[in-house]
Amino acid sequence: MAFASRQDAGVKLADHLERQGVRVDLVLGLPRGGVVVAAEVARALDAPLDVLVVRKIGHPRHREFAVGALAEPDIVILDEDAIRRTHVHPAELREVIAEEQKRLMEYQATFGRNHPPDITGRSVLIVDDGLATGSTMEVAVRSAYQRKAGRVFVAVPVASTSAVERIRAAGAQVYALMVDPEFDAVGRFYDTFTQTQDHEVVELLRQRFTSH
Repeated sequence: MAFASRQDAGVKLADHLERQGVRVDLVLGLPRGGVVVAAEVARALDAPLDVLVVRKIGHPRHREFAVGALAEPDIVILDEDAIRRTHVHPAELREVIAEEQKRLMEYQATFGRNHPPDITGRSVLIVDDGLATGSTMEVAVRSAYQRKAGRVFVAVPVASTSAVERIRAAGAQVYALMVDPEFDAVGRFYDTFTQTQDHEVVELLRQRFTSH
């Protein structure tokens, strides 16, 4: 295992970013696990911390299989090849998207995101605990650009080769401690990879790194 925990990964990632001379105006963590990593990065870079809410769009009959993702404010990205290959009916897909949009709004309320920070012209660093397919991070990057961010950076402890290429194609500079061409699951790189709870995210955002 490469990392003892998300906190450990965040400390190591922050050290790497500092050595690379990365300086940003705002660190955005992807809920929930990404926020734990992002908190350590924000602390080390002396930058405010916030969240960028994203939701995976699962296959109607196999919800763990992603066929797209959505992010605030209203970004939707669909994997048309996967949808066509697995014969997803449009009505089923619309139902899943509506359900995830509702959950996204609930997340925004939980994390106090009714008024997201203004990132116009600012350099932002989006952090997650790992990139498998990169679909949720891609939608996060596109969301940041739609909100007129000046520059968008992405930092993760571990990623697949294809995910890094995907995020670079979306226009973000990527920093990853490990890029594995045989990547299969984010959790494989952690000794402890328990699910992060909402209250943990809220507490991290409540601390002095929270953006106003």
